[in-house]
Amino acid sequence: MLKNLSLLAISVKSALFAGAVATMPAMAQEETNAEGEVERIQVTGSRIARPELSQPTPIISIGQEEIAKSGLPDLGSVLADLPAVGATNTLVGNNDSNSAAGLSSADLRRLGASRTLVLVDGKRHVAGAPGSAQVDLNAIPSALIQTIEIITGGASAIYGSDAVSGVINVILRKDYEGLEFNAQYGNSTEGVGTENYSFGIVAGADMADGRGNVTFFAEQSNVAEVMANDLRQTSAWGTVTNPEDTGEDDGIADRLTVPNVMSERISRNGVINPFGSAGSIWTFNNAGVAELMPERDMTNSFAFGSFPDGCAYCFSTQDYENVYPAVAKTTVGSTFNFDLSDNVNLYSDFKYVRSDIQQQFQPSFRFGNVSINVEENAFLDNNLRQSLLDDGVTSVRFSKFFDELGNRSADNRRELFRFVTGTQGFFTLSETDFDFDVYYSYGRTDNIRKTLNDLIPDNFVAALDSVIDPETGKAACRSQVASAQGEGYEDPASVNGADCVAYNPFGLGNASAEARDWVSADVTRTDKITQQFVGGSLAFDTAEFFSLPGGAVGIATGFEYREESSETVTDEFAKAGFLTTAATPDSYGEYDVTEGFVEVSLPILAGVFLAEELTLDAAYRYADYSHAGSTDAWKVGLMWAPLEELRVRGTYGQAVRAPNITEAFSPQSPGFARVSDPCDADNIGDDADRASNCAAIGMPPGFEANDNVSVDLISGGNPNLMPEESTSLTAGFVWTPEYIENFSATVDYYDIEIEDAISFIAAQSVADNCVDATGGPDLNFCGQVDRDPETFDITLVRSGYLNAAALTTRGIEAQFNWAPNFNIDGNLKFNLLVNHLMELEDFEFQNRPDEVNVEDGELGDPSWQGRFSADYALNDWKVTWTTRFVDRSARIDLSPEGDTPEDLNPAYVGSIITHDISGTYNITDNAYIDVGIRNLTDKLPPAYISASGSNESIYDAVGRRIFTNFKVRF
Repeated sequence: MLKNLSLLAISVKSALFAGAVATMPAMAQEETNAEGEVERIQVTGSRIARPELSQPTPIISIGQEEIAKSGLPDLGSVLADLPAVGATNTLVGNNDSNSAAGLSSADLRRLGASRTLVLVDGKRHVAGAPGSAQVDLNAIPSALIQTIEIITGGASAIYGSDAVSGVINVILRKDYEGLEFNAQYGNSTEGVGTENYSFGIVAGADMADGRGNVTFFAEQSNVAEVMANDLRQTSAWGTVTNPEDTGEDDGIADRLTVPNVMSERISRNGVINPFGSAGSIWTFNNAGVAELMPERDMTNSFAFGSFPDGCAYCFSTQDYENVYPAVAKTTVGSTFNFDLSDNVNLYSDFKYVRSDIQQQFQPSFRFGNVSINVEENAFLDNNLRQSLLDDGVTSVRFSKFFDELGNRSADNRRELFRFVTGTQGFFTLSETDFDFDVYYSYGRTDNIRKTLNDLIPDNFVAALDSVIDPETGKAACRSQVASAQGEGYEDPASVNGADCVAYNPFGLGNASAEARDWVSADVTRTDKITQQFVGGSLAFDTAEFFSLPGGAVGIATGFEYREESSETVTDEFAKAGFLTTAATPDSYGEYDVTEGFVEVSLPILAGVFLAEELTLDAAYRYADYSHAGSTDAWKVGLMWAPLEELRVRGTYGQAVRAPNITEAFSPQSPGFARVSDPCDADNIGDDADRASNCAAIGMPPGFEANDNVSVDLISGGNPNLMPEESTSLTAGFVWTPEYIENFSATVDYYDIEIEDAISFIAAQSVADNCVDATGGPDLNFCGQVDRDPETFDITLVRSGYLNAAALTTRGIEAQFNWAPNFNIDGNLKFNLLVNHLMELEDFEFQNRPDEVNVEDGELGDPSWQGRFSADYALNDWKVTWTTRFVDRSARIDLSPEGDTPEDLNPAYVGSIITHDISGTYNITDNAYIDVGIRNLTDKLPPAYISASGSNESIYDAVGRRIFTNFKVRF
């Protein structure tokens, strides 16, 4: 009889596949419990629990022990150690996002976290970021994790939408008896300040003579904030134009990578005449005394250049870059199950997670879009005033980063509640057992997202226009001094104009506290994300009625109804457009989906010549979305074992992803984007049509853009989006030779193609497509770009979501496990996981297949990745050595119309190998401690790699760190 429908990892069940991380042959097995009853194991990737039948889907499994010994503070980063998982949505990868601040998610096959479905015990989990399905892996209590199973490849037919690139199923421990205490600590050994710690308890007890169990858990964890300047290797690295370059294909690098790339045109201390139109560029020391800015050595762009000898008051982007956010997290919860009868079990669990996150962003700034009245400004250095007046300058542009207001930091609180309940078991009709699971779940995430210290630009204009009040002899706003206003004067302030306080912007911290308060405000956004679903499944076989030569047909079927909603409310200041962003509206979206599925397993042959096993699997799912219509997903799989020691496996299917709430429902809202102006002199030759099209829209020859600062972006959702579709193929083999004891090898080829992919049309693409069209500018795209009529710089781009893109990836993943018997004391195990990325291509517009963005081999997507581990256990000791390999990766665009190695020096980041070592000691049967060193040799990426955010998160920028874990059971 089927008595255990829990999703259990089978990696720990078989010595053939021993290893800390294992790609399993996914063989569902019968297990005999202590009472001699048979329990069937179900593995992620199928809803059919099948005896002596393996799955055609390759699975990577990682256990609790491996998680504990990673030495990393977030689960997303632990998974990103695996070649199949990208690091782009880990704590470090999300460091430039407010809505995702503090989230740690997984990005399978680098196709995006939105295409990776995360399950807990086979069921969906409420999202952590508004408008998305992105699950915060750190909201899953680490003390309860038993195993994490990963399927790469489309699995929508089994699990529904979002499983385009794969599924991550977190399997939790159950039926715990006793009391367990866990503690963990980690930190850099090199003074980087990456301190993180956690401690928790798990307590459980049986009840009613063993018919039920209650388990309680609580956990507290903290991660310290790390800024880019905390890293040892940072030194404001950037690129500059090589003055020795004579043109394309001359054998001389076009751009060089050098340290101390900064901007003399903007500073926390203020800059007078930032564009150089009125003579020299001036800044101020901290006290507000004027001094000349140094001249740059080489040029990055209009705004940035290199200063080999340093620049005391220049602006450097790294001054405000987060590596790790500060995260303080508390988790409490409980699980419960009770046998209502011999055949039916009632189960439930709930949890509450609260995370407090602090993350830094650049402070507010004004970059030459405000002016100083040279004659009357109450605070301007008198020597500079006279110098400017002598040159006939009475009004001059001004730039400043407002460090003195504080960074526009994220001060967020995220609270998550999730409750699941259901009944599972079996019933018998005639002689057939039917296994069932009927369940309900409700989840809710509430975010309070504060962006601190934003600037009220209109108020700042009023406060900057200071004069000496003749009645008091003190500095005052012109708006408060009637005699200084002149005819037709209008107060520029937008908020509480009568309370204006004159602002001294020269130097650092010279403005009064009252002035700083009057020109700044905090932005508060609240998110409410809900998920509610009810469903059921039924599984049985046809043994009573008929069987194929290989055995009875396994069948699973079921349904699910799910509702998702997301709401974001913005405070009145932001809605009114008083701050540096345009007016931000509230947003709300919801949808529901009704789904039904069926899965069959056909054991065609078994135990015959050249067919120890021949099984065909198939699955189909129909879904009806309230906002996107109906979809179909299907999958077929084949497992063939011509010999007992060789299994050939493969799957092919179609997966779908419906548009999420942000993509479908978000209103037109403001934001920021970085755009490299295609009409800039450095870029105009990148496309054959650009020069003529740039001239046609009125761009001056030799134009140099000021494009190292953000431009305004207006973007929103698209209610007419359709679900995107993908086809996924995996094919490989599992080899367990009898003549090599305890050895297994798995090799699998994967190929995923996504059509009608939902994509946000990047601001850069909008600007490029305006002037890259053949036959003249593309007016549709040009109409989405606003330029300053005087400087010709891009000031605003409008964009949104379309079913316009296509993505493809393919590669080979191999796993080798060996537990040799060398006639030595103790046990030795080896594991090697290798991935060869053969293709990763992004077609932003699928109807333009000639314009492809090649990602494989570039930063974040190396052609080869590998991970090797060796474990040696003797008595109460265990030692583990792990090494990771990241192949050489390009910093240049490897697309056909992209760059050549001559375009940038160095064009590649060399291969990186890091080593970890840890030791575990079992103090008693119920207590153990392990201590380890991550990145033992302190191998860092080159200094010009920030290793934080986006593609660079694949590298370890911290270097050597220690960690320890302690666990005791009572």
